[in-house]
Amino acid sequence: MARPRVHDPELILDTAERLVAGSGPDGVTIRGLAAATGMSNGAIYHSFGSLPALLGRVWLRAANDFLDLQSTLVQQALNTGGQPATAMVEAVVAAADAPAVFALRRPAAARMLMGVRREQLLGPDLPDQLAADLFALDRRLLALLSQLARGMWDRADAAAVAVITLCVVDLPTAAFRRSLIAPAADEAISAATPIDADSRQRLEAAVRAVLTIPPPGHPGRRSSIPTTKD
Repeated sequence: MARPRVHDPELILDTAERLVAGSGPDGVTIRGLAAATGMSNGAIYHSFGSLPALLGRVWLRAANDFLDLQSTLVQQALNTGGQPATAMVEAVVAAADAPAVFALRRPAAARMLMGVRREQLLGPDLPDQLAADLFALDRRLLALLSQLARGMWDRADAAAVAVITLCVVDLPTAAFRRSLIAPAADEAISAATPIDADSRQRLEAAVRAVLTIPPPGHPGRRSSIPTTKD
């Protein structure tokens, strides 16, 4: 008789992430996860409590990993030296390009985050811990957006944060979403998903152009913003 598979919550999360990326949350069942991982239904329920809790954990894990990468790329750009204004522009550009970098490292996670609304996985009856983790994630994202806004214009009011959000959330979604959610065979879901260089270059140009116009309202610092790399 074959030995039962070692209980591994990370394997369950990885498998669920791949299934959500391939067929959406409606295509994931406890029975399907058990078959794909070799674990019992009971072991999966024991680890996560319910399917909605499991799917919520899948989304939050991917979103936190993406934000970790985005924050690292921002810090690397800030640490390159040079003029502070130039470094801040490069940091915003790096934050905008983060989905393309993440897609190479975590293709299934990138596909899921770009193609599945979090409301589809994070329902109204989240366990308290997941709800707290979601709140913490939102605070982390707001802190990063505020950091970039302050670095650019010495202000982090709603108008300034909205411009940064346009640069690092809205424009990348528009530029990369089609490539990341294109139909793919099951074996391709976990393969590296490169975003073509043309899309990345055009996104960079768009972000640099947006940053040349200060946010509306009080001016804050209005330094000269370079539109191209030095």
